[in-house]
Amino acid sequence: MRSALPRDAVLLGFDFGTRRIGVAVGNTLTESARPLCIVAAEPVDARFAKLGELIRDWQPAALVVGRPLHADGNPNDTTPKCERFARQLGGRFGLPVAMVDERYSSVAGDAGEPGNDAEAAATILRQYLSGG
Repeated sequence: MRSALPRDAVLLGFDFGTRRIGVAVGNTLTESARPLCIVAAEPVDARFAKLGELIRDWQPAALVVGRPLHADGNPNDTTPKCERFARQLGGRFGLPVAMVDERYSSVAGDAGEPGNDAEAAATILRQYLSGG
């Protein structure tokens, strides 16, 4: 999908969690990403209302969602929920959605600390932008 994007496309990245979703914004021209905000995962209607506001504000060309996996590459308990979230994003907002392996983004962002979910999303987005 990356090759189909404009040279200067804005992207939003997401670190999905059952309590919080970290959000980051990035750009294909600079191949950079930065933390943007954290959105409460529940209630679902409020989650998608807030994500809709962010999408309207930033006008991204595509969305990137981190896919949680065990260290050996096998799915974990959150993987199917995250994949469903990615499908819902694409369906609700009509944008292409890419998923990237996020095994090491939580370590980089020290996830578990509420403020770091957005940093984990930025790590996921940087990984996507660098072709990883």
